Amino acid sequence: MPEVEALLPRFRAAHTQVLGVSIDSVFSHANWGQSLGGVSFPLLADFHPKGEMAKAYGLYLDNAGITDRATVVIDAEGVVRHASSVTPAGRRDIGELAALCEQIDSQHGSKLDDLPKPQGIAGAEMLYVKSSCGHSRKVLLARDNLHLADALPVKNVTDDATARDALVKLAGKDQAPCLIVGGKPVQDTDAIVQFLVTNSTDLG
Repeated sequence: MPEVEALLPRFRAAHTQVLGVSIDSVFSHANWGQSLGGVSFPLLADFHPKGEMAKAYGLYLDNAGITDRATVVIDAEGVVRHASSVTPAGRRDIGELAALCEQIDSQHGSKLDDLPKPQGIAGAEMLYVKSSCGHSRKVLLARDNLHLADALPVKNVTDDATARDALVKLAGKDQAPCLIVGGKPVQDTDAIVQFLVTNSTDLG
């Protein structure tokens, strides 16, 4: 996955949206992505019913209860242009896949719209979190996976009384996570994650 992350600009230029799919839960995806140094492209959870999407593509391995490690490339018309497997233990050549997407893109008869570009993380001033808080953990995982550690500072109100006082002054209470955007608090966890995803400069 780090190789895919490194080549996201090539995929984007080839009008290709990269998606990862596995039967693991979204929580597993978030932790797995962080362990790899961040995965900023969407990871889809084919979790329940287990492997339903993989089965539709003939990629679910019933005996093992897992999906094959495979790649499917679908063009702008919805036609499958490429499908290959490297087996669960194999390794993809991401450079070859990027070149394949570039070739398919060049063969497309009509001009395709560029993929929407992220708006940039400007406006997000501070992220307040709490220790031992699942919601804070979720937001921090999103921040890490989107490579925003340098762009978005974090203060832990559990460990820092000054940060807690600042949060109360800004938001009226010490509820965390809390993202300060343009001087205003955003305290819904999913709304914070959505803001980071939508505005991340590294979203592929």
